[in-house]
Amino acid sequence: MRASPLWPAAALALASAAASVTPAQAVTYGTPTIGLSSAHLSGAVGATGDPTVAVTVAQSGADASALTVTATKSSRTAVAATSDVRVTGSGGARTLSVTAHARGYADLTLKVTGLGGRTATTTLHYAASPAVQRPADTRYLTGASDASAAVDVGGGYVVVGNDEDNTLRLYDGSASGAPVRTWDLGGALGADKEVDIEGAARVGDTVYWTGSLGNNKDGVYKADRNTVFTTTVSGSGAATRLTFGTAGHRLRDDLVAWDRANGDRYGFAAATADGQTPKQVDGFNVEGLEFAPGSATTAYVGFRAPLVPPVSGGRALIVPVTNMDQVVKGARATVGTPIELDLGGLSVRDLRRDDKGRFLILAGSWAADDNSDPYALYTWDGVAGHQPVKKLDLPTSDAGGWESVVSVPDLDASGARVQLITDDGSADLYGDGTEAKDLTHPEWQKSRSTWFPLG
Repeated sequence: MRASPLWPAAALALASAAASVTPAQAVTYGTPTIGLSSAHLSGAVGATGDPTVAVTVAQSGADASALTVTATKSSRTAVAATSDVRVTGSGGARTLSVTAHARGYADLTLKVTGLGGRTATTTLHYAASPAVQRPADTRYLTGASDASAAVDVGGGYVVVGNDEDNTLRLYDGSASGAPVRTWDLGGALGADKEVDIEGAARVGDTVYWTGSLGNNKDGVYKADRNTVFTTTVSGSGAATRLTFGTAGHRLRDDLVAWDRANGDRYGFAAATADGQTPKQVDGFNVEGLEFAPGSATTAYVGFRAPLVPPVSGGRALIVPVTNMDQVVKGARATVGTPIELDLGGLSVRDLRRDDKGRFLILAGSWAADDNSDPYALYTWDGVAGHQPVKKLDLPTSDAGGWESVVSVPDLDASGARVQLITDDGSADLYGDGTEAKDLTHPEWQKSRSTWFPLG
């Protein structure tokens, strides 16, 4: 069969077209990057909703959704293995969580793998605290460990004072993690050291805060602790803002003078003398603050020490300051009739009132080593001369001491629950002998928030 005379021409055309095509350029991918919102993260064994870390990944020449993030190594698999690291999300922003299996520390190596087989790594320094009772009702407030006073600002959010610094922190009380916002008031207070914030009470848009008013743990007077001050609240929930109000620095002196003028009934002068430590049965240490029913001026100052009389089994002491609205502006305090309550030999660690004038009192030991000593919740109708009723014994086997009542629920409602916060500052959270207050990374410092049913 004869070939078509068109074949040579067609072949030449195809060859010419092929020669005119430019070869495709090979895609070049850069080395991927991986960043963490924090290089340190804390968790707890058996916890619900532990804090997480945000992971940011990128690679030049590639869509971030094509990148994968995995954990490739753990320095202590008993604490957390690579299989206990979970990365969720897509694109350039991911979320990393860790499930803890044992108390301690683990360095977790994280690898991002991009296109072209290129990789990069980073390290997450992880710390796990032990399991606690009621883990499903517990959240962890990170960034500080010495939570000592708290006020409800709506929407489940709470402002927390810390007794080791002068910073107020706003937290989502339903979630574990870092504060949403912070306010360092050291400059506004003119304080060189911590005020030792121990109590707080809200009246309208004003929050009153008090220092412990006592000597420090070595029995030395520190002027900054003799402070009461206010902040003004605007907004609520996550939108809460605080502004500094006023401060007074003479309440301790006025209480001592009042007691001396009334026969040294409570021994305030001796308890505040040089060398006297505050956390003893005849010491001087304020930890609770709340306003009297129906009043915006009379504040109940609750004492951790002394007991009355100052012996085992003594009664708890509340001293009404009838012009607290002026005391925070530097005025001399006027003092009402003191109230003595039978809390089973315990003292006031916090007290909080509802709109009906009823109180919840968080009761604990006056002692310094009280993390394992008894704690209890009492209700009180707010009437002087009427005694409180115990509602609940609190667990004491976990680290930290119960320190703050956020707010009082409707005590008549079925299933009413109350949110309490611990001071974990003296706790060895991670089993290395280091107190939480001395941990070098704030992400590892934390206090515990737990909800309890009141029955």
